[in-house]
Amino acid sequence: MNPRRIWAIARQDLRILRTDPTPLVILIVMPLLMMPFLKPAFSAALHLEGKHSASGAEQVVPGMAVTFGFFLVGDVSLNLFREHSWRTWPRLLASPAGTGEILLGKLLTPLLQALCQFMVLFGLGGLAMGLRVEGSWFAVVAVGIAFGLFLVSTGLAIASLCRTVLQANAIVNLGTLVCAGLAGALVPYGLLPNWAQAVAPVIPSYWAMQGYERAIFGRGMSVLLPVSVLVGFSIFALGVAAMRFRFDDVKVGRI
Repeated sequence: MNPRRIWAIARQDLRILRTDPTPLVILIVMPLLMMPFLKPAFSAALHLEGKHSASGAEQVVPGMAVTFGFFLVGDVSLNLFREHSWRTWPRLLASPAGTGEILLGKLLTPLLQALCQFMVLFGLGGLAMGLRVEGSWFAVVAVGIAFGLFLVSTGLAIASLCRTVLQANAIVNLGTLVCAGLAGALVPYGLLPNWAQAVAPVIPSYWAMQGYERAIFGRGMSVLLPVSVLVGFSIFALGVAAMRFRFDDVKVGRI
């Protein structure tokens, strides 16, 4: 693995992002705009769970971060399909970069986007919403990094399984709603139906919300389990991508 080659590929994606940062800006602005409207409802919901000192920020900030973080899964797929649409994929394959270096380079920019999104939402959003982290900010960061790794790994897996960009977008959009709902990102986990609570632990986003909740409410060391589970899901997604990804495959889709 040559770090210079990996960074060269990632730098090209960063140039493209700088020319049109609108998608990333929307994924940051939208949850920030929604937080003030959802905070009172989340405050009432947390009170029903027995968390009477909660202001609602403890749910709305991580909930929006998890929900809108899933849309970044589509960025990984889009980046790969875009290379095929622009006819630049064969150039990448002909470059000195190996297959592993190409994939790492394509994953690096979406990972930086995810971390940037989480930092702004927890920083600016947390400040505006009055979020108090009774546990550890380091634990919050650890969960964010693990969740970001899962998102980009899943994006690569989806790209390896789909033939068109429309297929990938459909899976991402549907998966976002299902995973956010079952995770307790849209409604606190304790208020979900019994069947949803039973299914939720098999959903990676559930562990992201559990990690954020434990870090925010003062159980910092207990985030080791959610972080480990998220890393495990990331490894599984990368394994799926390694088995299914074909570098000579011709993806179809107009960007």
